[in-house]
Amino acid sequence: MTLDKALADALRAISTATLTTVLLKKGIRRCWMKGPIPRFNANERIVGRAFTLRFVPAREDLATPESWSSPRSTRAAIEDMPEGCIAVVDSMGVTDAGIFGDILAARMQKRGVAALVTDGVMRDGAGVEGTGLPVWCSGVAAPASVAGLTFVGWQEPIGCGGVAVYPNDVIVADGDGAVLIPSALVEEVAKAGVEQERLELWIMREIEKGVPLPGLYPPNAETKARYEAESKG
Repeated sequence: MTLDKALADALRAISTATLTTVLLKKGIRRCWMKGPIPRFNANERIVGRAFTLRFVPAREDLATPESWSSPRSTRAAIEDMPEGCIAVVDSMGVTDAGIFGDILAARMQKRGVAALVTDGVMRDGAGVEGTGLPVWCSGVAAPASVAGLTFVGWQEPIGCGGVAVYPNDVIVADGDGAVLIPSALVEEVAKAGVEQERLELWIMREIEKGVPLPGLYPPNAETKARYEAESKG
């Protein structure tokens, strides 16, 4: 699941806003996850491959404290997480049951997990903050996951915040939220994203000079030609 260092470095230099634009041009509209916002230790842009986990609605005979010791448990899933991955959790947007608390977050941090992204919520907020694990989530709630959810598996396709996430897809998360890049498109999206950031930096300089927006943003053929000429120069 390791992401090539050059690709990871390139993606860290591209905002999620720019990535959504690049993906839109490639026909991918559902890439920004509704729900996950930067909540704990999320001060830097994080990049990594998705390690998926899935919850379903709670069922009384399965959603019990005893289930935490089951072979099919969040604990077992965490022990499968490779260093550098981003755990992406389908919590169905449930906001009254925290999927993980400080102990599980601490173990993820110890294993070198890059971040956690979920459309659900966390518990033990102060403790989670103290672990140092970067978390994008919908908020916090005191009740444990079994109060509203049943954990059913990991490393399978999931839906998180309205986005289909497959294991090994790439996640980029920053102050604007979390964006998914399909694994097959990572290289071309990174390349296009770097160029888009360069273009927009040039456009910002033009705006500072007083250039009006029509024909500048988005750039028309004349503006593109001027940008290319100045870039080569």
